[in-house]
Amino acid sequence: MYINLAGVLYLLAMDLIREVKSFRFTILLHLFVSYLCNNPTNSGAVSLTSASIDSILASNELVFINFYADWCRFSNMLAPIFDEAADKVSQEFTTPGLVVMGKVDCDQQTEVAQRFHITKYPTLKVIRNGQPAKREYRGQRSVTAFHEFIKKQLEDPIVEFFDLSELKNLDSKKRIIIGFFDRKDVPEYQTFRRVATNLKDDCQFHVGFGEVVRAMHPPGQPIVVFRPDVAMSNERDETFNGSLLSYDETNVWMSEKCVPLVREITFENAEELTEEGLPFLILFHKPGDMDTVKRYKDICQALAAEKQNINFLTADGEKFAHPLHHLGKSQDDLPLIAIDSFRHMYLFPDVKDMDKPGVLLNFIKDLYSGKLHREFHYGPDTNEVLQVEGKISITSDNKVPSTTPPESTFKKLGPSKNRYTLLHKDEL
Repeated sequence: MYINLAGVLYLLAMDLIREVKSFRFTILLHLFVSYLCNNPTNSGAVSLTSASIDSILASNELVFINFYADWCRFSNMLAPIFDEAADKVSQEFTTPGLVVMGKVDCDQQTEVAQRFHITKYPTLKVIRNGQPAKREYRGQRSVTAFHEFIKKQLEDPIVEFFDLSELKNLDSKKRIIIGFFDRKDVPEYQTFRRVATNLKDDCQFHVGFGEVVRAMHPPGQPIVVFRPDVAMSNERDETFNGSLLSYDETNVWMSEKCVPLVREITFENAEELTEEGLPFLILFHKPGDMDTVKRYKDICQALAAEKQNINFLTADGEKFAHPLHHLGKSQDDLPLIAIDSFRHMYLFPDVKDMDKPGVLLNFIKDLYSGKLHREFHYGPDTNEVLQVEGKISITSDNKVPSTTPPESTFKKLGPSKNRYTLLHKDEL
């Protein structure tokens, strides 16, 4: 049972004041009770307001925030679990400035909610070194899971190597940043570590010091190198030419290298990708078909100007057999390319044509113009059909049969109404 200690003491104090007429005693007792009321002993997550949140974010390496609303039943279900986890975390990690679990009442703190683009309750966000992480927390909602998540977030993201030969054994399917430094106690390494903490979910980070890497960089001039996922792409190694003394410059460069233009969609990140609100252009491929994946990625690099309008993705055709079934295809038909607009799915006519200049871009533009959706209702334009010999049949009355693209399957992997109170459900 919850007891408001400050409130109880205040009532007792008022009784004593009525009995004790001493002016000095009354003043001292009022001050004591006021202190208790303004410094409550309540445990749990720290309540964050527009007045306090910036100082909390600036003074802590990791802040884990529960954005909630009192009227939301999912928020009310989560509240005691999150508070209990906050107590457990504060007891274990006592170093000032390391970690805080906070909570924001979005009805009372509307400016804070708008600032962090809250569209559902409860939303759990991670802030590292004052910067919001790209990914929300979407894991299990239990005290143990929250505690383990915090422990993992506080692990050092950088692996130190002690011989250059170790770099030959790094995972070729991962994107990697490698640092070569004289010592740990230089400001350039502190920048490197701070950025690595922010990008630990996107890249692997490795570092060497002193004699181990002396042959790799001039004395007093640390070097940072990006090594791409060569098993998955045709990208090449690249060296950072900016200033490691500049956090912003270093963060921008590493972010561009760690987060590729073409990402792999999984069941773990599907909700996150769906919430970005951009249609998907997806290559469905067989698990071992890396040649097609590399070709597709190279083509998408030439379409990088479209990244503000569409998400370039790859998908394991075995794991995502359900969308293939909706497209009327099976794993025997892989590889395939499709657009999911979150309303319908549209199949690219022939994956063998993706290398032809402008063909894939035109497919994307047909989505923007509404042509794909128009053909869904009325069928392809007859003049265009006549230019594509034999690929589409024309009916006896000289009309083109309408197409029937299936409904989107990926929109179902977005935020679940069984886990959140959704504030809006806009569709593309």
